[in-house]
Amino acid sequence: MVDEAQIALAGMWQDEYPWTFLTKLTELENRMGGHPGERRAAELVAEGFERAGARNAHTESFEMDCWSRGSARLAVTDPVERSFETIALPYSPAGDVQGELVDVGHGMPDEIDENDVAGKIAVASTTTPAGSRFIHRMEKFGYAAAAGADGFIFHNHVSGQLPPTGSLTFGDETAIPGVGVSKETGAWLTDYADRGASARLIVDAETTPGTSHNAVAELGPDTEDEVVVVAHLDSHDIAEGALDNGCGITVVVAAAHLLAKMDLDTRVRIAGVGCEEIGLLGSEVLVESLDPSNVNAVVNVDGAGRFRDMRAYLHGSETMRDVVETVSDETNQPIKQQEGVHPFSDHWPFLKEGIPALQLHSEQDHSAPGARGRGWGHTHADTRDKVDDRNLREHAMLAALLVREVASRDEIPRREAEDVAANLRENDYEEGMRAAGIWPDEWV
Repeated sequence: MVDEAQIALAGMWQDEYPWTFLTKLTELENRMGGHPGERRAAELVAEGFERAGARNAHTESFEMDCWSRGSARLAVTDPVERSFETIALPYSPAGDVQGELVDVGHGMPDEIDENDVAGKIAVASTTTPAGSRFIHRMEKFGYAAAAGADGFIFHNHVSGQLPPTGSLTFGDETAIPGVGVSKETGAWLTDYADRGASARLIVDAETTPGTSHNAVAELGPDTEDEVVVVAHLDSHDIAEGALDNGCGITVVVAAAHLLAKMDLDTRVRIAGVGCEEIGLLGSEVLVESLDPSNVNAVVNVDGAGRFRDMRAYLHGSETMRDVVETVSDETNQPIKQQEGVHPFSDHWPFLKEGIPALQLHSEQDHSAPGARGRGWGHTHADTRDKVDDRNLREHAMLAALLVREVASRDEIPRREAEDVAANLRENDYEEGMRAAGIWPDEWV
């Protein structure tokens, strides 16, 4: 008997469709949450699901606060007058602030505490010191704002005149303006801060009522229980969003073609979600539309397909560890494992509900330009030429096999809220999540 799944897997080695899909996606202008390009991206994903043979492929709209970048200006005003290129950070309000520049280093809480930022403009790096806990951009901003800063400047640690972007909050306009500048500009600003210089920061941005879209479809048997597979289809408006997360959503669309040929033990709901970059809004809406008690697990494809080797975030699930090891052994393909829980991607709304989570990412070549930290992501350099289409095809195969393995498990132990909170505390996330305003209110 001909095994359709094996034929489909073999065909994926030379399938041109993943590259064609990524090309169409990255040709769209502005996939920022709530903008027309994001809606078209959702339609492309739904069309990809339908082409794969999935059932009920469609888009679903939801309301959100749509942020438009507008323009931003930054100038040192004393002791010299000098302007620098800058971009507003998502959910920054419009504003015009003047004040002394204060270098807060990496933006660690103790660094901000050691400096008087009240009424001043805090300057922080995008990176985190080796050996310390991870400090997210939202924590750096939130802590500086709580300490009384009037403005926030986020400077890249990657060379190339690349001002970084990234949301300051999860879905709501902030109280003070925030902007991104390049590594090269950051070097000047920290120097000027040491000289006691002052600067003026002007942001002309706008937050208005808007609409975003998810794309959803189903595969496998029509069982009551299901496994959910998600990847975000939105990106930041300053680049093509090829790596983040064009690769991830392409992997999901390509994996859907393989899953449609596989025997699945449980229904698989596949979704391309909007507004991840500005607050995980699409995945929050998706969770609210489902009965969490019927969701056995979520597989979040954020970061897969970018680089050569897959990395799996287990989020505290021993079952997911076994799933990853099983597929890695059977395929003779390396899948590196990452311990611990983190809240900064689309698995988080599911994990808060106790749903076991697996996130598929990929391992960077740390000798490559822009490899440290986020690398080219969230900058103008996140373009299609950075992608190797072999990674898209191979990670689609691995993702499909991992999803099939998850769907075959009779029981995947759920996570108690206390266990998730304890894991986050153990890995020093609580302080930062509280500073960023994303620690769940119901958790003490």
